[in-house]
Amino acid sequence: MSDEREKSPSTTAGGAARSWWRLPARLLLGALGLVTAGVAVVLIGAAIALAVAYPNLPELDSVTDYRPRLPLRVLSADGVLLGEYGDEKRTFTPIAQIPKVMQDAVLAIEDARFYQHSGVDYIGVLRAGLAQFGSVGSQGASTITMQVARNFYLSTEKTLTRKLYEILLALKIESQLSKDQILELYMNQIYLGQRAYGFAAASEIYFGKPLKEISIAEAAMLAGLPKAPSAYNPIANPKRATLRQQYIIDRMLDNGFITAEQHATAKAQELKYRVQTDVAVHAEYVAEVARQLVFSQYGAETYTRGLQVQLTVRASDQLIAYRALRRGLLDYERRQVYRGPEAYIDLPADPKAVDARVAEALADHPDNDELKAAVVLEAGPKKVVAVLQSGESITVTGDGLKPVASGLAANADAKRQIRRGAVVRAIKGTKGDWTLTQQPEVEGAFVSIEPANGAIRAMVGGFDFGKNKFNHVTQAWRQPGSSFKPFIYSSALEKGFTPATVVNDAPLFFDAGATGSQPWEPKNYDGKFEGPMPLRTALAKSKNMVSIRILQSVGVDYARDWVTRFGFDREKHEPYLTMALGAGSVTPMQMATAYSVFANGGYRVTPVLIERIYDSRGKVLHQVDLKSPDESQRVIDARNAFVMDSLLQEVTRSGTAARAQATLKRPDLYGKTGTTNDSMDAWFAGFQPSLAAIVWIGYDTPRKLGDRETGGGLALPVWIEYMSQTLKGVPVAEAKVPEGVINVAGEWYYDEYSPGQGITTLGTEDALPQAPTEDEKKGILDLFR
Repeated sequence: MSDEREKSPSTTAGGAARSWWRLPARLLLGALGLVTAGVAVVLIGAAIALAVAYPNLPELDSVTDYRPRLPLRVLSADGVLLGEYGDEKRTFTPIAQIPKVMQDAVLAIEDARFYQHSGVDYIGVLRAGLAQFGSVGSQGASTITMQVARNFYLSTEKTLTRKLYEILLALKIESQLSKDQILELYMNQIYLGQRAYGFAAASEIYFGKPLKEISIAEAAMLAGLPKAPSAYNPIANPKRATLRQQYIIDRMLDNGFITAEQHATAKAQELKYRVQTDVAVHAEYVAEVARQLVFSQYGAETYTRGLQVQLTVRASDQLIAYRALRRGLLDYERRQVYRGPEAYIDLPADPKAVDARVAEALADHPDNDELKAAVVLEAGPKKVVAVLQSGESITVTGDGLKPVASGLAANADAKRQIRRGAVVRAIKGTKGDWTLTQQPEVEGAFVSIEPANGAIRAMVGGFDFGKNKFNHVTQAWRQPGSSFKPFIYSSALEKGFTPATVVNDAPLFFDAGATGSQPWEPKNYDGKFEGPMPLRTALAKSKNMVSIRILQSVGVDYARDWVTRFGFDREKHEPYLTMALGAGSVTPMQMATAYSVFANGGYRVTPVLIERIYDSRGKVLHQVDLKSPDESQRVIDARNAFVMDSLLQEVTRSGTAARAQATLKRPDLYGKTGTTNDSMDAWFAGFQPSLAAIVWIGYDTPRKLGDRETGGGLALPVWIEYMSQTLKGVPVAEAKVPEGVINVAGEWYYDEYSPGQGITTLGTEDALPQAPTEDEKKGILDLFR
């Protein structure tokens, strides 16, 4: 019996196998029945959901009339990005301009059957549904159309209801848009990290190149970002990002988008990423002015319409102006009393822990461009060793310690002493040597403009936009001092004065009526009175007594009206004789406009900053035609401008600004220095016929710059540095003599005011102070014994 049992079908190996298959077969039939029933239920449920939900789906205006949130971009005249404003960095790019390699990379990883399905990949959905049946934890099989639906209309929650709406919306989108339109939406709208929306913006941000120049390897790296921009950020997570990039390159090959040779090349390419740096041209002030102007016209749409604003500013001019002004302010700061370190920190005794403590401390004291923050490790009268934020150690000796010498003295006040743990500022010289200094408290402004059409070429509103956003070019109302005198002289030319008119530089005294407040006894800057001299010499030497006598002669009211021709506000210049010395209020921008009148032959041009505005598709919304002024813009006669140019040229040749022609080695330079009462403001306003430029330096809360600080010593060097570079290659301009002007014995006159016809002298009857006698000198000395 036992043998028979061993051989029975139920107990043989073959019988056991047949019995094993019978049970699963029955179960499989049952399972298939359940699946069929389940599918039927799903289909019925889907049909009911479709009937109920589809009519309630939102309208597709946001995709059919796609208007992406595009930032405002401010560009220089030569196309350099100066500023960008908006939460989302995006550059809308039509599908026809998106390279095929970028499209293929996206399709390979996101939706290889995109052009075959109708918005929903049913095979993929069913596969994902069976794999995750009863789970809402996986999104699974989202097509590009479904992702568009999700990005535009749905929340990020993971529920079956949201998935159903995603499918229905995808079907609706496919019914109203072409495949290319859907792909265009996706590739411009998707978030890709680093504030970048869309692949064009991502290409610029990650690789620093336009999308049209993208390689297969770079396209694959960008295509890996939509799944998880943070996790696959190639800069923050290069290893993880590279693994995904390599997989996408494989997928591109599998789908026939690239050849085996291209595949091998792409897999081997080493990617180079854009180095994140600050805007190189430092146009923060000028970009902010542009932003305000655009916002005043477009409101909140300024930051979403993708407006491209092209300025008249040249990037190269802007950087030159920025460097020149900062150098001027830092040079001034080196001459000031050292105010002490910015802070003190406790450094650990363990040398290994010092670097971390320094890095932590300097996070609160960021570098200010070339002005570096440093923590002192050791300090003495002859040597200071400090560490920069970068970890670099610097040693400062010799002349590099002079600006902070008082802080290194043995008897230095505890709050000003440079010692271990002190946070100081250092700047590197051209030869690699370091100098310790301090952040300037003084401020400045620079603006340059083309007199021929008003185009602004450079604007620097202060030392540092991050520290002080107040734009001193457009917002600072300051006394112009002697830089205002040319406008008083200009008025005098219409009253019979000539460059040869002799005016007495002798003392004056006025009661309260002349100034509107109190008695006034004006002085010259140098304290000297030189007697009678021609107007040409008086302006070159900036003689105050001469300017006052001129204003007395022409009349305060006449002069006050005359200066408005140049763009000055009448109410900002009170009708007193102090106006002759620039006691009114002007802005640097007004001065640029005013001096342009002399430079262009008598026309007042309106400053132009924004040349044109485009929308995101390149349509021009606003454009200014930069052209030469016509006679309707003439505010002074051509001969007035010509004679004034001759006087201003003398200032740069032999007067207070003689350093200009001596340094730049060219005669076609014109201008006037300006130093206000008590040296609270320092100016230089000047031009070469093709370019006018204004420099102002002073404190926000007016106070003395110093007894020896003048417009010629402070502002003029900044102007010279700027002009020395911007005038390279510009030929010397020859002045054209206008009709109605004659030259007699080397001097220029109006026809009707030729020698003997105009005003020949003024105030020559006034006596100069008498020099003290020997007895008087002795008596004065006795007072001090």
